[in-house]
Amino acid sequence: MGKTISEKILSSHSGKDAYAGEIVVADVDFAMGQDGTTPLAINSFRNMNVRDVWNGDKVAFVIDHSAPSPNEGVSRLHKMMRDFAREKDIRYFYDIGCGVCHLLMVEQGHVVPGDLVVGADSHTCTYGALGAFSTGIGSTDIAAVFASGKLWFKIPETIKFIVNGKLPKGVYSKDVILYLTGKVMADGATYMAAEFSGEAISALSVDARMTITNMAVEMGAKTGLIEADEKTLNWVRGHSKRKPVVVKNDKDANFAKILEFSASDIEPQVAKPHRVDNTCGISEVEGTPVHEAYLGTCTNGRLEDLKIAAEILKGKKVNKDVRFIVAPASRDIYLDAMRKGIIQILVESGAAVVTPGCGPCVGTHNGIPADGENVISTANRNFKGRMGNANAFIYLASPATVAASAIKGEIADPREFIL
Repeated sequence: MGKTISEKILSSHSGKDAYAGEIVVADVDFAMGQDGTTPLAINSFRNMNVRDVWNGDKVAFVIDHSAPSPNEGVSRLHKMMRDFAREKDIRYFYDIGCGVCHLLMVEQGHVVPGDLVVGADSHTCTYGALGAFSTGIGSTDIAAVFASGKLWFKIPETIKFIVNGKLPKGVYSKDVILYLTGKVMADGATYMAAEFSGEAISALSVDARMTITNMAVEMGAKTGLIEADEKTLNWVRGHSKRKPVVVKNDKDANFAKILEFSASDIEPQVAKPHRVDNTCGISEVEGTPVHEAYLGTCTNGRLEDLKIAAEILKGKKVNKDVRFIVAPASRDIYLDAMRKGIIQILVESGAAVVTPGCGPCVGTHNGIPADGENVISTANRNFKGRMGNANAFIYLASPATVAASAIKGEIADPREFIL
């Protein structure tokens, strides 16, 4: 019987001929922890009475969630991470200003097609855009990986999404994943591998594909996957010296579900408070007042996203009643955006650019909204309290929709700004 990408990667990394539903113990290629989870992992590691990290060249620590530190308590946790990394010879330590963990893992070449990667963050599934099996795990599990380089996995079934046709003007990868999440709902792919394919997916840049796989977890998936193609390999060659292993589904692979969609049916999407699957077309919420607009995060803080927003904002001003916050997803992206004049356009329009990292998304320090305020954001979650205030309302949308809304001071259709 044929195998899916997930079955092949977990079989090869465990040395076991295994299929969906089976449990394997597999060798991990790379492991990552961020500042919201790593301190707990360090405590767990020490409680395991293990002396050394299994391989300091295959572990990265990233300070991105509360960066720079907003208070002395967080500063103590950051110091704990820095001290532990030095003590255990962890080679890759990305301190404040380097960027969001999920961008750094791919940008810095730590992930290539065919890898098995784990991270102590739920959006580790992002790396599946490169054809790797990547998944988020808890702090205790990541401590066990730091100690052994191994972890147990229940091999997931695969739900396959096929999106054919061409995306209409003003519709982007964020709209696609919001649309699909709204169709299957937050538990529609629980513990499955969500695989995305079809003409519309193949046409996307690798940056845009990462937006799709990043949000696979919002439909309950264990990982998101896009089969590696030549576009993927060209991207990887520019970021990593490691040799990729392209893994493809067998023709007779077994899928739990196959769902087909037409790209022409998708219009700009918005996820209304307080659920990611509470999605609708832009016309349903158009005109809703906006008090804060946010462009950034591991979902949409890449160069392509900043460029899309800048093209809409060029020569225009952010509405006087809107706070427009921009957080480039990495230092390299920030520098590229500066060189290309993108940052200048955003700042001239009225944007406030903050340190590369998670920014307002996690609600620890940057851009916390007031009671009753509406935020339109390119982030991946809009749960009550997500941005630091349970009495605010978060709407999720594409960079284009966020930029258009920042100009008008209300949720706006980006298509009226696109020539």
